[in-house]
Amino acid sequence: MLSTSATRHPLVVPIELVSYIGKKHLQTAIQTVLDAPLHPDRPLAFAVLRVPFFLEPQYDETKPFIETNRERLLTKWGAQWPRQKQTHNLKGRGIEAGIPHFNLDRLASNTMSSHRLIQYLGKTYGLDVSEAIYDVLNVYYFVDGHSLNDHPRVAQVVADALSDLFAKRAMSAPTTQNLLDFLSSQQGRKEIQAATAALQQLGIHSIPKFIIEGQTVVDGAALPDVFVQVFREIEERGTVVGGPLFRKILGVSTETIARASHHRHCDV
Repeated sequence: MLSTSATRHPLVVPIELVSYIGKKHLQTAIQTVLDAPLHPDRPLAFAVLRVPFFLEPQYDETKPFIETNRERLLTKWGAQWPRQKQTHNLKGRGIEAGIPHFNLDRLASNTMSSHRLIQYLGKTYGLDVSEAIYDVLNVYYFVDGHSLNDHPRVAQVVADALSDLFAKRAMSAPTTQNLLDFLSSQQGRKEIQAATAALQQLGIHSIPKFIIEGQTVVDGAALPDVFVQVFREIEERGTVVGGPLFRKILGVSTETIARASHHRHCDV
């Protein structure tokens, strides 16, 4: 949490992240600004809000998984597989994102339930918690290869992670059954569908994308210096000129944004 010597009301910069991976450069930039604020008496904080994106929206939600990712890419690229693999630099992108080894045979599935879960955790416990769990699920899927639509397994993994996280805060974490009940429900579906439609209207058809202050769009290929420059301009300006575009669509409260996900001396 913030130290007692720092202001209790930092300037919170909203960052809407449309991506599965690609946060490493953003994280580096955020930490750079947090570690060395231009104005220590009014530092920045950051509210990272995940915006759901579906790679395969046609996948059947009722099935735990549809195919392996290897099968998905072979179907998509066919004989062009070797060339496309090199062109898209999947291994390099994984290393840049902090994932040294992509499990090529990971189980690909519909991701509606995992998107709903991330939004639920952020709105209920805070964006720092949803970000921490997003990182857990990245390893669960991209490295360990498990399906994001395997409700019992997801519920267990997330419950274990939340138990460890909340123990540091002397808080009661939701149980595996609590999370399984949520995943089996329809809660949050309309918000995810509305956000997906809004992305289409904005012309965002590829990831990763970052929307800062609800107006500055940064491509996922951007290096940390690009983000740092944007953040330093906000510091110099001393005000945030726009709020997150997807806050109302996803049903996130202004209080949740104000609590931020990243700030000085943050435990998550």
